[in-house]
Amino acid sequence: MTSYLWTPPPAPSLPVRGKTERLPVNRLFFVGRNYHAHAVEMGKPVDKSVERPFYFTKSPQTLLESGATMPYPSETKNFHFEMELVVAIGKPGFRVKAEDAHQIIYGYAAGLDMTRRDLQLVARDKGRPWDLGKDVEHSSVCAEIVPMPGVVIDHGEIALAVNGETKQRSDVDKLIWNVREIIADLSLFYHLQPGDLIYTGTPEGVGAVVPGDRISGHVAGVGEITLDIGPAE
Repeated sequence: MTSYLWTPPPAPSLPVRGKTERLPVNRLFFVGRNYHAHAVEMGKPVDKSVERPFYFTKSPQTLLESGATMPYPSETKNFHFEMELVVAIGKPGFRVKAEDAHQIIYGYAAGLDMTRRDLQLVARDKGRPWDLGKDVEHSSVCAEIVPMPGVVIDHGEIALAVNGETKQRSDVDKLIWNVREIIADLSLFYHLQPGDLIYTGTPEGVGAVVPGDRISGHVAGVGEITLDIGPAE
């Protein structure tokens, strides 16, 4: 039996609709600029004919369940919401063909990629890693996983509101790279494993929140998500 100097933190996990068992989370992958209108609002239009998807990762320890309150993070004055469809991988997959991508899907969830936008843009413009802007404590928010083995979601409204006012509204069918294409491409770089989560990108309308704000969002056919922004620590 392995002994440790101190007690290791519990494994990150999420509730699963209709089950008592929780889904153990392995890795968190995020697709950057995967809706045309959002890419344009970020000043970086995407031409799918000559570009491939790009990704960043976050620590699994940044995972936060829907319904929680997160403290307004330190060292930012421009903290943004990004509403996303999340894909949960349920089987190992490496060099998966797009037509076979459904075979490794376990289910889906509604998610939020919360971002220190000011720090991200400084890093982007200086050619530096995005970690301080993206890998923010408590910033990978996810609702319950909805089991949909083998199902590929290719349409459905995705929307977000702040204090009841709609800020983002689009459709998953506007993804530049769809779920099949994302899994096929990402699996060229990584041996995808059960418990990997893929945040598929956010539509246009991203914006800042402040302490006291309440975020609510949904993905049609999947579920809803909420997050309260607490005071800074």
